[in-house]
Amino acid sequence: MMPLRQRAEASAREILDLLKDKHPDAHTQEVADAVEIAITKALLEERSRCAYVAAQCCGPEADKAHKIREEVNRVNNALIANLQSMR
Repeated sequence: MMPLRQRAEASAREILDLLKDKHPDAHTQEVADAVEIAITKALLEERSRCAYVAAQCCGPEADKAHKIREEVNRVNNALIANLQSMR
């Protein structure tokens, strides 16, 4: 599994290769940062959605689903704090 930062850097290189004729002075690091933030936000939204669905469909095991949702929210908050510290 490729770490998120490596995915962002690979995506940035692909984007810059596509744009090299129009923007030859593009900054790879800034593009990689933007891609990493976009990927992380998408992952956070999907985690929240999955936690919500798990909480809604578990019925008798609602307590377990609630605990899962709390853990997902805790991880989301940590990721958001890490993203904000990157700025």
